[in-house]
Amino acid sequence: MSKKETMKNSIKRITINGIGVALFVVLSLCLQVPVFENYYLCLGYVVMAVYCYSAGILSGTFVGTAGVILYCIIINGLRGMPGWSIGNIAIGLMIGTAFLLARKVRQTALSMGIIVVGIVLACAVGILGIKSLTEVILYTQPFMVRVASNMSAFVADVIVLLVAVPVCKMLDPHVKKILD
Repeated sequence: MSKKETMKNSIKRITINGIGVALFVVLSLCLQVPVFENYYLCLGYVVMAVYCYSAGILSGTFVGTAGVILYCIIINGLRGMPGWSIGNIAIGLMIGTAFLLARKVRQTALSMGIIVVGIVLACAVGILGIKSLTEVILYTQPFMVRVASNMSAFVADVIVLLVAVPVCKMLDPHVKKILD
């Protein structure tokens, strides 16, 4: 591959990831579906999942992390941003890995089981673990209080990511075509 082609591919990848970040923010801001008291479904996770599934683990993780940073800055400054952004790094890496492992398995039920377990574990680590621990450090509240407070986010985000799986499979050929 020539230097010119490499540069062209790099610019294309940056542009595509930038579009993903923008979509994450727009879906998170504009399509807020209330599910629990003071919590809305974060539909930006659908974009993160599609990118993890089709564009790769690093692209999906970047889209979810940069997207949540911009979202937090727009909504409330930096309040909440450290926990969500670090949590999204873990979530992106873990669901991206689950998608990668699931593609290697030929049995549909086992493949879907890997994805479901990956999503639940990713949200548990990212939201109940990392986000709660970050809030303990920032707000000096007991860990279990923060975990209880973040339980609705955990449930809602697991649901969004599970619903995103068919969307990922449906959009995969289209995203692959754009990436090529």
